[in-house]
Amino acid sequence: MKSIGLVALFSGIVFICFAQDGWHMQPVAISTRWAKNVNITNVLAKYPRPQLVRGSWTNLNGLWNYVITDSMASTPSTFEGQILVPYPLESALSGVAKSLQPNQRLWYRRTFTVSKKSGEKTLLHFGAVDYQCQVWVNGKAVGSHEGGYTAFNFDITAAVKEGINELVVKVYDPSDAGIGPRGKQVLHPQNIYYTPSSGIWQTVWLEQVPLQYISSLSLTPDIDQSAIQITVHAASNAPVTIQADGKIIKGKTNTAILLPVENVKLWTPADPFLYDLTVRMGKDEVRSYFGMRKVSIGKDEKGLDRILLNNQPYFNLGTLDQGFWPDGLYTAPTDEALKFDIEAIKAMGFNTIRKHIKVEPARWYYWADKLGMLVWQDFVQPNPDLPPGSKEIFEKQCAEMLQQLHNHPCITTWVLFNEKWGQYDQQRLTEWVKKSDPSRLVNGHSGEILYVNEKLRSPSPNAYVSSDITDIHSYPDPMNAMTLPGKARVLGEFGGIGVFVPGHQWNTNSAWGYVNAKPADLKTRYSIMNLNLQLLAREGLSASIYTQPFDVEGEQNGLMTYDREVIKIPFKALRAIHAPLNPQMGTIPDVTAMDADLTDPAATYQQALQEYVDDKETDLKKLAMLAAQNGDAAGKKRFNQLYIQSLKTPYLKEDIDFIIGSTTTITDPGFPILQQQLQSHADRSLRVKLMNIIYADVISPYIPNGEAKPDWEELRNKITPYGAAGEEIYLRARTIHTYNQQDWQQFRPVAKEYLEKYGGTVEEKERKMLQQAIDRSGN
Repeated sequence: MKSIGLVALFSGIVFICFAQDGWHMQPVAISTRWAKNVNITNVLAKYPRPQLVRGSWTNLNGLWNYVITDSMASTPSTFEGQILVPYPLESALSGVAKSLQPNQRLWYRRTFTVSKKSGEKTLLHFGAVDYQCQVWVNGKAVGSHEGGYTAFNFDITAAVKEGINELVVKVYDPSDAGIGPRGKQVLHPQNIYYTPSSGIWQTVWLEQVPLQYISSLSLTPDIDQSAIQITVHAASNAPVTIQADGKIIKGKTNTAILLPVENVKLWTPADPFLYDLTVRMGKDEVRSYFGMRKVSIGKDEKGLDRILLNNQPYFNLGTLDQGFWPDGLYTAPTDEALKFDIEAIKAMGFNTIRKHIKVEPARWYYWADKLGMLVWQDFVQPNPDLPPGSKEIFEKQCAEMLQQLHNHPCITTWVLFNEKWGQYDQQRLTEWVKKSDPSRLVNGHSGEILYVNEKLRSPSPNAYVSSDITDIHSYPDPMNAMTLPGKARVLGEFGGIGVFVPGHQWNTNSAWGYVNAKPADLKTRYSIMNLNLQLLAREGLSASIYTQPFDVEGEQNGLMTYDREVIKIPFKALRAIHAPLNPQMGTIPDVTAMDADLTDPAATYQQALQEYVDDKETDLKKLAMLAAQNGDAAGKKRFNQLYIQSLKTPYLKEDIDFIIGSTTTITDPGFPILQQQLQSHADRSLRVKLMNIIYADVISPYIPNGEAKPDWEELRNKITPYGAAGEEIYLRARTIHTYNQQDWQQFRPVAKEYLEKYGGTVEEKERKMLQQAIDRSGN
């Protein structure tokens, strides 16, 4: 009979606060320089769709009303507060910073004004909403959408009225508890998984268009033919006029039109030349742009298969960008911040970004197009367990992404799967992507072959079927992928060197990297890796992706800190290291960041510790972090406890998160504080944390080895001071113990009590197994 385990453990984060006319950015541990520039009356005010621009639009970003309800609630009549759209619910910039549970729904409400004109339609656009949403205008359902990464719109002409209108949006976001693509968002973030971004996280806007209007464009450059293929999509067939590069040509909607481009100026990262484009259809006119570039696989002068850019070998020197922000999570605080990330990566000397398991707003790709940066675009993987329906949802949302991002010259490579997460039908899907977009390379699986410390995680006999690329992940040091005819060899991920920068950490109790190094050692270690890359390139390596440009939450292996304030190797030094593989960098963006303090962390800790011993004013939290960084477990525990004892009520969220991360026993000073916080802490992770501690300190010592039976009634009395959390873990422990011992007489009554009181918290599979055992034991 299968045994059941008891283990479960979760953790959390957050200080820094800006206020503005009633809206308050919630406290957060670290914040970026752009957060203070967020203006509630003009939030993310740049035109949200740079490749299909009309003359006017109405930005609906700003303060909306919101409320969180249970899943069965109808449209609420009252809302509990304000949220700053489009920052996710969990983010500090939303002004809310609350989590959304799978059994809850998030509602938004705002009003807007429309001046109705005959001969026009009103379109309501959403850049992205995570994960499912339903939309009402003036009480009329106007549409719904599933998928957290693609834009969508509704024709709301029939629902709007002259003057003031009401807009209501309902959101369901189960994060990793659902079946749909969700990237690296998890309800209980830790290590390489991060805080969810629920709800509206990209711009919401209105647009007035003619009755017959252009819905989208498809732009496919062909440098070999000195032309670009243009398809103007519309609901009806109509004549169109296209103007670009000093030429005017005519054609029809929904039909491919070939526009010759004389004396082609090629798009490259060093010289990202963009052509302007204007398209007219009846009364409608849109402006766009395109770049003339080609990506392919071909032989170099030695006969090695290489990635070619514009028919020439081009080493893709890249970094793995996750697109998270400490203050906005999925949403950059401002457009300047969005642009900064690409500028900073370019200033480091990279020419490629692998956008990792996230789809960015259209303006991110616009900046990559304009600044000159190749992009490998990951698909957002399906639920790794592939529950029923997940495959269909994944493929539908992939198709939306392919269509939405097709026109961006920066995107050269589609990455279908990553490290076996949710992998299925790889050959079929790789061939489908190639057929859907033959103008780009397809990496069918990045890191299906994964080495950690030179040890292969698991074999994959046909890893690169139908792919243009053989791709290997190797942590920390670089390796070359295998040679297969007609395929380029790439290093899809490597590196991940962790360097912790005091004062710039998301969570001082969580500092993770594949390997750790002192600040002063990082440059040498990184230089050695890049010298090895040069040797691998001579042997046929065509691309490398370093993990990663920025720290992300507890993952502190970026070349910059999460707040984008400290560069761990100076920009100029990084460019010098990268120059042999990226000799043509073009114009270097002017970006600013502080250089990392290269002082030995042990010396910094020694000095801080001496100041404490000398009774000088000391930052106890910093001392605890320095102790942890230097491996002083006793010092970490001492200063964690002293810092917790120094905290005053009311506790900030960052205080509670620190206490959660520091409390491991019932005698720790944080334990009674967490018990007091249990009622107001919506996330079950706190209760599970307390249950684990109670089990380890109170229950486990009473469970003997061998045949002896615990004195369960005495133990029940001992558990009384720990309230509901104590009772739940007691009932669970007794249920599991008697089940595993097959003591059915003891099992049946306690298991019934456990399921009656706490069955809602038990996983369905386990609950069914226990119920079946109860039924059998009663016979």
